[in-house]
Amino acid sequence: MKSALRNLTLLLSLLPLVQVHGRRVRNTESNGISVLGDFNHESSFPRFPETIANVTVTVGRDALLACVVDNLRGFKVAWVRVDTQTILSIHHNVITQNPRISLSYNDHRSWYLHIKNVQEADRGWYMCQVNTDPMRSRQGYLQVVVPPSIVDRETSSDMVVLESTNVSLTCKATGYPEPYVMWRREDGENYRYNGENVNVVDGEVLFITKVSRLHMANYLCIASNGVPPSISKRVQLRVQFPPMLTIPNQLEGAYIGQDVALECHTEAFPTSINYWTTERGDMIISGSFDNTIAEPRRKNSDKYEAVSMDSGYKKYMMLKIRNVGPGDFGSYKCVAKNSLGETDGVIKLEEIPAPTTVRTTTHFPTMPPKKKGRGRVGGDRLGRGGGVGGGSDLNRVSSSDKTSDDDSNPEYDYDGEFTLPSNRPPAIQDLPGAFSGSAQLPVPCRFLLIALLVLVCLR
Repeated sequence: MKSALRNLTLLLSLLPLVQVHGRRVRNTESNGISVLGDFNHESSFPRFPETIANVTVTVGRDALLACVVDNLRGFKVAWVRVDTQTILSIHHNVITQNPRISLSYNDHRSWYLHIKNVQEADRGWYMCQVNTDPMRSRQGYLQVVVPPSIVDRETSSDMVVLESTNVSLTCKATGYPEPYVMWRREDGENYRYNGENVNVVDGEVLFITKVSRLHMANYLCIASNGVPPSISKRVQLRVQFPPMLTIPNQLEGAYIGQDVALECHTEAFPTSINYWTTERGDMIISGSFDNTIAEPRRKNSDKYEAVSMDSGYKKYMMLKIRNVGPGDFGSYKCVAKNSLGETDGVIKLEEIPAPTTVRTTTHFPTMPPKKKGRGRVGGDRLGRGGGVGGGSDLNRVSSSDKTSDDDSNPEYDYDGEFTLPSNRPPAIQDLPGAFSGSAQLPVPCRFLLIALLVLVCLR
């Protein structure tokens, strides 16, 4: 209060006015300027050609308030903080003790109030006034905005909860204007909230009833108020549950020598320990695979190859059995364990018949080859045991004919020409002699001739 009175006294000391016969006369200043003016002459007083623009500045930056006065003449300009009634400057002098405030002017017309490193306490109305009577002034507002900030001590940290319980995530933010707070998943996926699939939940609190494994994700608390930058905090939500197992095919078939793969899908958190066993309960150990080694020479450990791939709380298991043999048929079990429990599933491998290979043979038509050599003329068949009507003639066979008779396999001339078969009856040939050794009759004609001779003899 005393400081305000002192400043007011100083201001009044600069404004000595006297009344002379209806006129207000200003005392002569040290610079020799005296101002005489009629009370009713408005043009003789200073005026403000424009308002003081409101200024918005982010906390920590510098602010500048401008005041323009025309026709100032010998009057003086002062800056005053309205809400606290604090005189900041008078004409060329800075009155306040705040080191962040300074003054500048230009051409005795423009007066600037500088505030460095603006704080929230600087927010408010500022007045530019001229020491006329009555006093003339203009006001401008300094708005100080603060970007959002998340209060860590009042905001949830990473959480681990059991499935089907309720969970509450809280995010507290400050700033000016008051920040808007929302929750969303970091991966951008929708999630179940109050019976609906949502992408964003407004408000400082995210309350999930009967949380499930589907809620397991990283959540972002995002605070914004139009003052850059917006800010966010990641909260990791982990949901614990015992292992669960699904098998696409519980019955697999394979034939001897085939490679077969058994598949199993599990879900668990904390992450489960997964492995395969035989129907005897022996754990199956995966071995290395070398394509350069022949199958019979592979080690026993190379018989199986176990593969496991993780995706969050889900895990894919595959057991590959190479070169299936009779002893490989039976049941296989995939097992998943964690601190909350264990589960298993059985896959049965049965033998199926191997696929058969069908060979297809294409036959092409071929032409019969032409025989080479001479045929027999009833030597043995008619001559033995005494022939009828001149057996000596019937038994007359040349040496060349004997040679032909002794040959069991006739010879064929594959290089000679051959004649296409005809559907017409064979032509009748003129025989040079019925009993000639050089006769070359076709086989049917021979039998016909012999039959005729027999009939003649029987008569």
